[in-house]
Order: sequence, then C-alpha cells, then structure tokens
Amino acid sequence: MSERHDDLSAAVSAVLTGTRLLVGIAARSLGSVGDRVTLPQFRMLVALAGHGETKLVTLAVMLGVNSSTALRMADRLAAAELIVREVNPHNRRESLIRLTGEGRRIVEEVSARRRAEIGAIVERLSPAQRHALVEAMTAFTEAGGEPPPEHAAHPLGWPGA
Repeated sequence: MSERHDDLSAAVSAVLTGTRLLVGIAARSLGSVGDRVTLPQFRMLVALAGHGETKLVTLAVMLGVNSSTALRMADRLAAAELIVREVNPHNRRESLIRLTGEGRRIVEEVSARRRAEIGAIVERLSPAQRHALVEAMTAFTEAGGEPPPEHAAHPLGWPGA
C-alpha cells in the first residue's frame, strides 16, 4: 500500500471511531427525554430552535426528508405539545411550525447534557491536542460542506454547542 492510502485509511478509521463516541454521547444526551422524542424528532426540534417559525416544506428540506415524513414527525411532536403547527395566514396551503416552551426546554436540556459530556472529554486533552482537534474538525466540516460556526445558527448543529 502507498503511504497516501495508509494515511487515508488511518484518517477514515479515526473518524469512524470518533463517530462512535459522538453517537454514544448523542444517545445518552437524549436518555432523559427518550421516551418523548426520537433522534429524528429531536433533529426537527433543533432545526426549529435554530430557525424559528418555519414552513413545513422548508423544514423537510433542512432535515433531508420528504414532506410526508416531516408531516408525520410534526404531527407526533404537536401531539406531544412540543411544537405548534398552524396554517400560514399568507398562504393557506402551507403549514407554519414553531417550538413550544416545552419543546425549547427539551432542546436546551439535551444540548446542555451533550455539551457537558463533550466538554469533559475535551478537558482531558492537552492544550496542543485541543488546538489540533479544532483544526482537524474545522477542516473536516469544511470538506463536508458544513458552514463554519460563525455562519451557522448553532455551532456543531446544536444550540449551546
């Protein structure tokens, strides 16, 4: 194998290992609300927290799902009183969706748990390792097309992160 292929393979393995850690953190952070909200539903709540009142079709695009899937998710979240879904007064064929106070509280609680757990891990790194982590994650997210934190509604995609 060439050195370039070894570097690529090592980088992919490192990202996959880091992803397992981050998925575990995400799952644990949802633990306190897991009986009320699934991960896809939480993503919808986070999108609403970042963008405010949003059209259902826009929300579907932001989440990368079709409109019928977004509608089913919105119906479940509305039944749980985590969002409000109303007819757009300017276009009666559209639905507008916004968080309720309880929906916002869930986003904040889960995000705080996630931030605390990630912070505890990052705190165990040396200053040089932290700097290298910031550089590597910035390069990785830029290569993946994710907007930089200063342009995103929420750094790393989560409020409070």
